[in-house]
Amino acid sequence: MSHGFDAATASPESRAAEEPRLPGLLGILDRAMRLVNRVILGVGGLCLVAACLVLTHSVVVRYLLKEPTEWQDEMAVFLIIGATFLSAAGVQAKRGHVAIEALTGLLPPAANRIRLLLADVISLAFCLFFAWKSWSLDHEAWTDGQISQSTWGPPLWIPYTLMAAGMSLLCLQFALQIAEALAYGPKAAGWAKPKIGLGADLNQTIAPEGPDPMGRTVTAKGQR
Repeated sequence: MSHGFDAATASPESRAAEEPRLPGLLGILDRAMRLVNRVILGVGGLCLVAACLVLTHSVVVRYLLKEPTEWQDEMAVFLIIGATFLSAAGVQAKRGHVAIEALTGLLPPAANRIRLLLADVISLAFCLFFAWKSWSLDHEAWTDGQISQSTWGPPLWIPYTLMAAGMSLLCLQFALQIAEALAYGPKAAGWAKPKIGLGADLNQTIAPEGPDPMGRTVTAKGQR
């Protein structure tokens, strides 16, 4: 099982080939999605820092100044929800979500590429349902004026909107990766630079020789 950053993947030996550049409309969408992901990942990092500061303020006020706290806990939760869901697409672009890779070393390279494509399709189906349900809850919270049960009472459409927007971006990321794989063959599925998480070793082990599906010459390390 792998999750997060893999030190072995980050080593110079594992960077077998540069990521191919997609042509046409898919290339435009891919570059636009990368820009959005970079912005959101930066904002997500700031949200996590803000959540830490809010919780620190809550501790100081509650235990040192002996004053009650009303908004700090929920504010920190909202910030963490936003950072988690909105950055999901950026993490998926780097294959950084938790994954069980027991089959990676057992299956042949071509089967691993197809397996990765099938995993994207199944994940997209689940995320589409999650996004639809999140938007439904968001609409109900907005129209009914639902608020939190706490004394602060913030509107519940805020976390639901963050969840729905994050899952929608994740669906777009999955759809883009699936479209790339279908347009350029299974070898195009799951390419990421740097590669982390699911299929992290595929760039190293089965980098294609000669003209690759993206139209650029890519050779495995050690065979250049």
